[in-house]
Amino acid sequence: MTTLISGGTVVTADGTLDADVLVSGEKIAAVLTRDDTRPAVTFDHEIDAAGRYVLPGGIDVHTHMEMPFGGTSSSDTFETGTRAAAWGGTTTIIDFAVQAKGTSLLATLDKWHAKADGNCAVDYGFHMIVSDVNDTTLKEMDACIAAGVNSFKMFMAYPGVFYATDGEILLAMQQAARSGATVMMHAENGIAIDQLVAQALAAGRTDPVYHGVSRPPELEGEATSRAITLAKVARCPLYIVHLSATQALQAVAEARDAGQNVFAETCPQYLYLSLDDLARPDFEGAKFVCSPPLRPAEHQASLWRGLRANDLSVVSTDHCPFCFTEQKEMGRGDFSKIPNGMPGVEHRMDLLHAGVAAGQITLPRWVEVASTTPARMFGLYPRKGVIAAGSDADIVIYDPHARQTLSAATHHMNVDYSAYEGMEITGKVVTTLCRGRPVVDDGAYVGAPGHGTFQHRGPNQYML
Repeated sequence: MTTLISGGTVVTADGTLDADVLVSGEKIAAVLTRDDTRPAVTFDHEIDAAGRYVLPGGIDVHTHMEMPFGGTSSSDTFETGTRAAAWGGTTTIIDFAVQAKGTSLLATLDKWHAKADGNCAVDYGFHMIVSDVNDTTLKEMDACIAAGVNSFKMFMAYPGVFYATDGEILLAMQQAARSGATVMMHAENGIAIDQLVAQALAAGRTDPVYHGVSRPPELEGEATSRAITLAKVARCPLYIVHLSATQALQAVAEARDAGQNVFAETCPQYLYLSLDDLARPDFEGAKFVCSPPLRPAEHQASLWRGLRANDLSVVSTDHCPFCFTEQKEMGRGDFSKIPNGMPGVEHRMDLLHAGVAAGQITLPRWVEVASTTPARMFGLYPRKGVIAAGSDADIVIYDPHARQTLSAATHHMNVDYSAYEGMEITGKVVTTLCRGRPVVDDGAYVGAPGHGTFQHRGPNQYML
């Protein structure tokens, strides 16, 4: 089957182009400018994209489908979560395989393959969470790389669960540096935070807002600086996940200005939501509990500036949904028991386009932080992240003029609330193709579980 996507404006990280895109099978066959020099082509099917953008499929490099946490699991399966991703124009996710204490990395990888294989509507890959650093784990890191997993996440937070000491982090960073891998870091000072949490609860401060108050931005800034220092000593590329605070951004910007291989992502919730949402009455604030927490609204402007200046390289979601009923409510009377995470995989592309409409970022920058840079950062480019001959036909047709209201009543994520309930935005996905096959088309889901395939990833292409 050959398909011609005609009449649209192709948007890439480099700019815009009035061109048609010819798809043959799973690949892009040609990008054809609409002028007198264009060769004649034949095709089986035509998609009219007039008045719309033609984008490379979104790549969300931070999701948690079926993730165990705090006595429960995130509510989206790989089937429901990847279906929702397609509705939002995301054609590849990279999820996290979670090593439990006392288990091996390879057994963990096998467990996550069993969850995802045959169930995903769009393509997927894995990062590996390293929570148990020992000689076996360090040796297994190379085996994971050979299996297509080239990035390893560690935690300075959650003592007793995921937390790693500075010494353990250094050992893992040294191994990653030897192997050409990237270490991803959840950078919050978990030891200090646990003390603040205990103090808040002892004082009777149990409402959801104290989740944010007990995790101050200074402790994210401190941990980010410490992670950067450890990475410098180990000569290891470092990727800070879900950066939320001005203090952490300053540390990243200084390291990047000094030429260190330090990168960072932020998430839509930190660009649009704030500590005020955590303070909503009647336990409504529990819907917004995530870590790092939502910050006072003044942090948002610095994050948008960071995106414009490339101190923040990627926008992903940290999609980790828990239903308000039964799951978030586990923390009534004790905010420390509220499962940490928010839904968002369906709305990332739309919320970033809202930033374009508001003048916060440009069209090419939208594509760059949502697709092209994630592909380069995590070893998928040029197979993905670009509209070019030979690349996978992961293509989104996007109507920049359509209006929509975000709501739990209309979203497709398997969660009973929307973090953006009632928010009106401009822009909406019309069609999502993953490797040439329509998954969402004109308001209907036309995909199938099992179409998505595991993506074997290479090294970070930004490493110096």
